[in-house]
Amino acid sequence: KEGRIMSLLSEHISGAYRTLRRTRARTVLTTLGIAIGVASVTCILAISDGVTRMFDKQISHYNGRLVVVRPGMQSRDPNMLLSAMSQQMFGASTLTDADVDAVAKTQHVQSVAPLMTLNATITAKGQTAKNNVVLATTPGFAKISDADITAGQFLGEETKDTTAVIGDQLSIKLFNTDSSVGQVFTMHGQRFTVIGVMKQKTSAVNYNNIDYGNAAIVSYDQGKQLLKGSTQIQQIDVLVDDAKSSNSVVTELKDKLSKLHLGEEDFSVLTGPEIGRPTNQLFTALIATMAAIAAISLVVGGIGIMNIMLVGVAERTREIGIRKAVGASHRNIIGQFMVESLMISILGGAIGYVGGYILAFIASTFLYFSPAFTLQTALMAVLMTIGVGVVFGTYPAVKAARKDTIESLRQYH
Repeated sequence: KEGRIMSLLSEHISGAYRTLRRTRARTVLTTLGIAIGVASVTCILAISDGVTRMFDKQISHYNGRLVVVRPGMQSRDPNMLLSAMSQQMFGASTLTDADVDAVAKTQHVQSVAPLMTLNATITAKGQTAKNNVVLATTPGFAKISDADITAGQFLGEETKDTTAVIGDQLSIKLFNTDSSVGQVFTMHGQRFTVIGVMKQKTSAVNYNNIDYGNAAIVSYDQGKQLLKGSTQIQQIDVLVDDAKSSNSVVTELKDKLSKLHLGEEDFSVLTGPEIGRPTNQLFTALIATMAAIAAISLVVGGIGIMNIMLVGVAERTREIGIRKAVGASHRNIIGQFMVESLMISILGGAIGYVGGYILAFIASTFLYFSPAFTLQTALMAVLMTIGVGVVFGTYPAVKAARKDTIESLRQYH
């Protein structure tokens, strides 16, 4: 029985190949429709996987010793991200200096760095950098973020508040050199002396949301002065002395901060992959929306398959009648046309999968990360192509099988 099935399948495949060869132009155009749809979805998913892998790699660098405290309660619902973004943009941070002190006094905490960011226009020697990100933090940031100082030094307890560390890209923009130690720039009407230059990381996208190469870093106290005495802590980075202590530190921090916030859960204490989740959630929501839009082209391609199959049924009515007259069952006729539909769909899917990754690699030349090859994306491409072939090939196949044998034999065209 298995041999008979295989023989019948082989016959259907060879017959479908001959049929599709006879209508090359229509086959190519229909295949192209499927390929475009699969390529679009594959490209988007490959870029999404690349972002996720990039964040996971950054966080795994700390071997489980990194803990991050952020304002606001983290939600797994992507629809809540817009609300969280609005709070971050228009509301005050829920983190305070008291929270920073509580974190610093927690057992097994090795380093603490509060992060405050603001925008400023920086000028130096006639050069201007508008809307530049300024990070106000403590000396502990250098150790936690593994800052790469290429010239000079990072901020220390003994350095003055009028000193700053700048990124190498900002240094080139302002002073035409990546070694600008001793140079002076003006920001918010105050003069700052450069005491260190920090190298840009491999990726400008990171869990701190700071582009190190284009940032200016000042002391935490100076940051509060620039913000007119207010405290807007976007994040508190914590480095634990041992990865085994991370869970206990997280538990203790949640208890301490909950008491300081009078029981309000208006903060998040994150560790491991959770640190990249807020950014990934937003990105995932956007990717899902884009993939859904791209999938519309798959539906269009599927309609193309249905169209070419219906035309084929109309053109081959007499052939169907002859096959049924010599004993072909409904199942045989349905199988014949379903194989043709699947061949078109799978061919388009294979071309689209390869083309999608080519597009993703081309797009990555303009981004800070590379696309990732994953089994999930390959599986998605396979399911999409088979699904489209089955869904849009079923109706023409059933229509062909239901044709009356006598009426079909009377057709000559």
